[in-house]
Amino acid sequence: MNMALDAYADATDEALLVLYGNGDPSAAEVLTRRLAPRVLGYATRILGGDRAEAEDVTQEAMLRLWKIAPKWRSGEAQISTWVFRVVSNLCTDRLRKRRSVDIDAIEEPADDTPAAVDTMIEADRVAALQKALNALPERQKIAVTLRHIEGQSNPEIAQIMDISVEAVESLTSRGKKALAHALANQKEELGYVKS
Repeated sequence: MNMALDAYADATDEALLVLYGNGDPSAAEVLTRRLAPRVLGYATRILGGDRAEAEDVTQEAMLRLWKIAPKWRSGEAQISTWVFRVVSNLCTDRLRKRRSVDIDAIEEPADDTPAAVDTMIEADRVAALQKALNALPERQKIAVTLRHIEGQSNPEIAQIMDISVEAVESLTSRGKKALAHALANQKEELGYVKS
């Protein structure tokens, strides 16, 4: 980060958005560097690993954030909560549009890079988790991903999904049980049990 941007390193997300809303493009750059990687990762997981589509969602979410910056009302929501809610909605819209296409039937692009055994095992684990996540009902998938992969709190998830904290707890509990059930017979195959 260059010297001009270092001045913003300790600024809150809200302060950066307000600064951008008041015409400071450097604040937007810092906030984008903070939020975009997390948003991209979240969107990629919700969209079943489709990174190109997740990049489109990330760009759209950030554009919406910049549009509302001049009108942002302090104290109503955290910036990250607002962005994750927008991303959840955008991903849901895209998933609904492509429901007629079997997402699981689309093969992942092959990785030509030779990998170590540990890397291969981890890739298998990630793929198995993604496949199990894809099998969850949409709302469970969003709740589980926000809670256990993105590290959001239940109240934050409730805001993002516009549901009660109790509903979040129910969705994450059912989602975790479904994931455990879906992955239970793969423990040895995924290297969690010594053969």
